[in-house]
Order: sequence, then structure tokens, then C-alpha cells
Amino acid sequence: MRGDDLILSWTSGEVARGEVPAEHIGPLLQVLMWSREFLVSSHPELGRSGPVCPYTAPALRKDLFHLAMPSQDCDDLASAVDSLRTRHATLSEGLSPEDRELLTILLVLPGFDPTDSVELDELQRKAKDEFVAEGLMIGQFHPVCEEPGLYNESFRPLRSPLPLLAVRKLLVFDLPFLVGDDLHMDHYLQRFAPAIPSRIRDQLVSRVVAA
Repeated sequence: MRGDDLILSWTSGEVARGEVPAEHIGPLLQVLMWSREFLVSSHPELGRSGPVCPYTAPALRKDLFHLAMPSQDCDDLASAVDSLRTRHATLSEGLSPEDRELLTILLVLPGFDPTDSVELDELQRKAKDEFVAEGLMIGQFHPVCEEPGLYNESFRPLRSPLPLLAVRKLLVFDLPFLVGDDLHMDHYLQRFAPAIPSRIRDQLVSRVVAA
């Protein structure tokens, strides 16, 4: 377990073994089971082959999948979300480049109204600029998330049993999540332009031409 004034985090292995305070174990286990069952599996509505999230299974296998919650001393959720950048950097220390790409933190937020997405969506939107600037992705998941799948607009892959925010390293294949924002695209191109695979370059060109 790692902790500071704003968030506490545990590896998936620690959560599975029950090495978590009693007041947190229920929500963390619920999200871990969803991750193990939904994210690592294929889905008939996904629109492509493979699991819903291709990074979850290897992250779980290497115990690089972390679950976090705001600490009892946290009275500013935006600051707690911001501290995820520091937590990710700390956990990345000593990891190989390949393992850094797998390192994931889910900030579980059971205190949110699961039927009201506005506050969580806004929290993620405001945080995304600084996360992307530092080479990180942050995404929101909740029971009523309307974000469509990349390959099937009728599929809702970001629906989770509890509200949460997920943080991981920004990858070259994240282009579709960034094309709607000029600042995000600038950070993406500065980081990846020299080594963009042809498939991603084709996506980029098609988006630019369409715009």
C-alpha cells in the first residue's frame, strides 16, 4: 500500500488478498472483479477482436494494476486527481519501458452519485490537459457513461459498476482519444511524430482531411 495526504493505493494483488482496510475493501473488490471479468474479455458489440482493454490482462498478471481511493483527509477531489500524476511517476520508478506502458491506476470514487455523470465527466475533462502534457491518459468510467466505442458507436465500453478515473501512460495508439483537441494533438505529435506507425498516420491524415 502507498499513501499520502490525498490518495491511498494498493496493487490488484493486495486487494485480492484482502490487504486493504475494511472500509475500502468492498468497492475495491467490486472494481477489481469487473476489471478481471469485463475489461479482459471480448464482447460481441466491441466491433473488433480481442479484449475490451488489451492492457488490463498483462497489467494484472504483472501486478502493475493499482486501485486507489481518496484518503479520509482529502477535502479537495480535484487535488486528489492531480496527485495521480505524481503517484504514477513514483510507481514508474525502476520499471522497464514495457512495464511503464502497462502501469495503471484506477481511482475508485464510490461517493459519487452513480446516476449523475456530469461532475465526474467535468473533473476528467479539466484534468486531461495536464495529464496529456505529461504523457499520461486519464479516462472516466461510471455506470451511465455515454462515450461510444471506437469501432461500434452503439457499444458503451466505459460503463463500470462504480464511478472511477483510470490513469496510464499515453501511447501512440491513443490518437483517436485526442483528435478533438488542438492542444492534446500538439502534445501527441511532439511525443510520437517521429515514430508514428503507418496505420496511425493514416488515421491522422483522414481526421485532418475530414476536418
